[in-house]
Amino acid sequence: MAELATIARPYAEALYKASAGNAQATAEWLEPLAQVAGSAPLQQFAASPKVSSQQVFDLIAGMVPGGLPQAGQNFLHAVIDNGRLAALPEVATQFRALQNAASGAADAVLFSAFPIEGPALGEVQAALERRFGRKLTTRVELDPSLIGGIRAVVGDEVLDTSVKARLEQMKAALTA
Repeated sequence: MAELATIARPYAEALYKASAGNAQATAEWLEPLAQVAGSAPLQQFAASPKVSSQQVFDLIAGMVPGGLPQAGQNFLHAVIDNGRLAALPEVATQFRALQNAASGAADAVLFSAFPIEGPALGEVQAALERRFGRKLTTRVELDPSLIGGIRAVVGDEVLDTSVKARLEQMKAALTA
């Protein structure tokens, strides 16, 4: 949603500037905070006119594992007081993009029919880093419909080596 991206951008940029070289520590509390704030029941609770902003703050801050540092508490108060709680997941996404741009890295999502862990994940990540020419932060998601192989999504680039994709290519070639 473009509107949320527009709303989230100044918050992400301000938070990134305020983290001043300690962006990793900020990301460690921002990610869980965004996950909690992005839940639909919590959004409904926060939208209720019967609920105070302090009650919303206490609920969200209490659900973040490990608690929030003072900077996180201040940030959450600002977001809630300005009525921008719905934009918090997008703030985290844009913050991560700023962090990646500064370090020359990118987020990668690996879709696989089977779990990829440990050394196998390291090998796949190294191969993808060579292929895409940048450091990648990978996340694996299971997709049994792929049958086998993987589908890697890095930004707007997709590398699909799944059995499903190969079968679709064969189908297209045979019907052409």
